[in-house]
Amino acid sequence: MIKKSNENKDLMTNSSVYRSVSTRAKLLISLTAFFCCSCSPNNKNTDESDELLVYCSEGSPDSFNPQLVTSGTSYDATANIIYNQLVTYKPGTTEIIPSLAESWQISDDGLRYTLNLRKNVAFHSNQVFTPSRNFNADDVLFSFNRQRLDEHPYHNVSGGRYPYFNAQGLDTLIKDIRKKSEYQVEFVLTRPESPFLSILATPFASILSAEYAQQLSRLNQAQWIDSKPIGTGPFHLERYEPDAYIRYKRFEHYFMNNQRVQNLVFAITPDAAMRFARFSAGECDVMSYPLPVHLRVAQKNDLTVVQTPGLNIAYWAFNIEKPPFHDPKVRQALAMAVDRDAILQTVYDGQASIATNPIPPSSWAYNHNVSKTTYSKRMALELLKEAGYENGFSIDIWAMPIQRAYNPNARKMAEMIQQDLADINVDARIVTYEWGTFLSRVSRGLHHSVLLGWSADNADPNNFFSPLLSCSSAVSGNNYSKWCNQEFDNLILKARTSSEQSERKNYYDQAQQILKQQSPWLTIAHANNSVLVQPNVKGLIISPIGNINFEGVSVTSDANKQEDQPDPMTNEETL
Repeated sequence: MIKKSNENKDLMTNSSVYRSVSTRAKLLISLTAFFCCSCSPNNKNTDESDELLVYCSEGSPDSFNPQLVTSGTSYDATANIIYNQLVTYKPGTTEIIPSLAESWQISDDGLRYTLNLRKNVAFHSNQVFTPSRNFNADDVLFSFNRQRLDEHPYHNVSGGRYPYFNAQGLDTLIKDIRKKSEYQVEFVLTRPESPFLSILATPFASILSAEYAQQLSRLNQAQWIDSKPIGTGPFHLERYEPDAYIRYKRFEHYFMNNQRVQNLVFAITPDAAMRFARFSAGECDVMSYPLPVHLRVAQKNDLTVVQTPGLNIAYWAFNIEKPPFHDPKVRQALAMAVDRDAILQTVYDGQASIATNPIPPSSWAYNHNVSKTTYSKRMALELLKEAGYENGFSIDIWAMPIQRAYNPNARKMAEMIQQDLADINVDARIVTYEWGTFLSRVSRGLHHSVLLGWSADNADPNNFFSPLLSCSSAVSGNNYSKWCNQEFDNLILKARTSSEQSERKNYYDQAQQILKQQSPWLTIAHANNSVLVQPNVKGLIISPIGNINFEGVSVTSDANKQEDQPDPMTNEETL
């Protein structure tokens, strides 16, 4: 069994991460860069091995400001680590609870949300900024007005794109944000919006420091607000080496005052096999996005798997701006040509379910009457002939380069789809790029088709429909099919505006039928959210919406670990 050693503590600051003599050399190579060598064993009175948690993550963040991105990798590195939102979720659930707002009132007409802000909430500091005041209403106004007002001095900093904010239609939904007092703000809406509180709990609604922005403007370094972040969250950023690691330190003045490790390190390891190797060697305390084979090996060897059903979707989107995808018959034909049962067995190892709608069956808005896509290459060929493409054509399939819960191996999935399409005379070329470049190029509509997915930011069904399939998100958000159907758009808008769940469900039922008929996507799978955790990590809870949160997580002594636990890396299934 992997154990920690107390030897040679002077080699690393604030940590002793050795788990065994056999892994000591590996750890020195991989983690020495994380910590400076300023510490001596003579000035330590406690076992500081309990003060470091290493998380083997799947990729580098695109930004340290979650307002600017839609990547779950970026959200994990920022939203619950560096920042807080006005409201948040009770751990492990989708229940809204207070955060930076202690309480709120909603007007009878649903147009005014008054939030009472928490007092005595401190901001982080860094080499160029020491806050002179605590969090207040000015920071709320700054964080939202930057995104919604073109004339705001920070609106165009870092490119001026706020994809999630615009995809949700908040640029037109929010009429005004008023500072009622130092610790009270009022959001005034143009129409009722049933999921508005849930929207305020999403990563893009993270609160930044207005005072920090003022300081950076004086230094003529406004862009640092997004790369050298200041928030109120449980950890503050210490150092970032792209494609290598992110180092955070516990924020001692955090308002929640709960248990947290002293040092948190994201060891960026894009390759899933390498992440599992590092986890098995004891170099990581927590591993993100294990492949299905890793889950099987972990279960056989009694390793800890933390898992929850995911509010997610994996899909293949057809860019309707690129012929022949402008023709619904072509889209339907390609969808029929794909053997999703084979994909579920090969890519997900059977640990997912075939998706019929964009929302999972657990949602109250799910339409069980929508017909499943039939797998039939004969019918696919007939549709292509009707559309005038009996001789086939060539397309690109863009496959994301990282693993996510909803798609553990996009490359393999693309290869399987490529083989299926060859049987209907469609020649498919697989395209991929580094994650940041991939997202940038897909956002610009350079793809023919793309394998992507979505983990919900909240439990409201609108969180799938508006960001992924609305007309506004086709322009500036995550609607990578570029599909805009006005009837569909009107239905999801009515569903957002209504306060009656039965009425909302009726609108969503109709919208799902239109989506199936038009087929801008092939819906592929809904998958569980899973992480692997060392036995000495306590308190880790993953959310149904897929976010990981290290607030309240501790690392205890290894003394109680079993000495004879088998080494999972000796299992032939990992090869």
